[in-house]
Amino acid sequence: MLLTIDVGNTHTVLGLFDGPDILEHWRISTEPRRTADELAVLLQGLMRMHPLLGDRLGDGIDGICICATVPSVLHELREVTRRYYGDVPAVLVEPGVKTGVPILVDNPKEVGADRIVNAVAAVELYGGPAIVVDFGTATTFDAVSARGEYTGGVIAPGIEISVEALGVRGAQLRKIELARPRSVIGKNTVEAMQAGIVFGFAGQVDGIARRMARELAADPAEVKVIATGGLAPMVLGESEAIDEHQPWLTLIGLRLVYERNSART
Repeated sequence: MLLTIDVGNTHTVLGLFDGPDILEHWRISTEPRRTADELAVLLQGLMRMHPLLGDRLGDGIDGICICATVPSVLHELREVTRRYYGDVPAVLVEPGVKTGVPILVDNPKEVGADRIVNAVAAVELYGGPAIVVDFGTATTFDAVSARGEYTGGVIAPGIEISVEALGVRGAQLRKIELARPRSVIGKNTVEAMQAGIVFGFAGQVDGIARRMARELAADPAEVKVIATGGLAPMVLGESEAIDEHQPWLTLIGLRLVYERNSART
């Protein structure tokens, strides 16, 4: 089985694949100060929860693929694969790793590995042209051409960042539950803030996606808009631009990248 690990700024998502099928997944907080030994203990606890894996760390795991936006965590995970999964082929998505997606930007090394992995999965599952909207710590929009090329994107503040900023900078505002309000016109402060977040981000997605689609294709209707990320369900029902929701897009992309590099591991 293949273990995939997507390290984001706020959360780390792990997926366990048997061939193309995802059998299990876990979401944990990303803690940059965790050591390789602490990560190994955490992984061992998660792996023991699955009946097809053994009690020892690495039992049942045939391969590992990792992408990370937090360099310190990537460094420690590299050590985990060396010390605790020494006999298991591992692919860490970084410059030089084969993805099959050309990166047509000014400096390809600046593009987050998760965004490239998302593009890999989008091309495989939906083809191009496509736009991937990833709702994470930041809300990112990534453009994939009809030829399957990564052509650039947009980075906007994420939903949780915006909620926290309102609570910190607004004298009479506070942190609220991320939930859909009864209506757009809020009847109290909490509902007014929820409306601003939910409908505001839905409008942002629709506006940016439409503008990107006009640049991606002669016929913007041909562009597929794919949503992923832990906070995507917040706006799925309100956005008019989103065509598909694939919560495991990044993990699927990691599986594809592993398969394209496994012969070289």
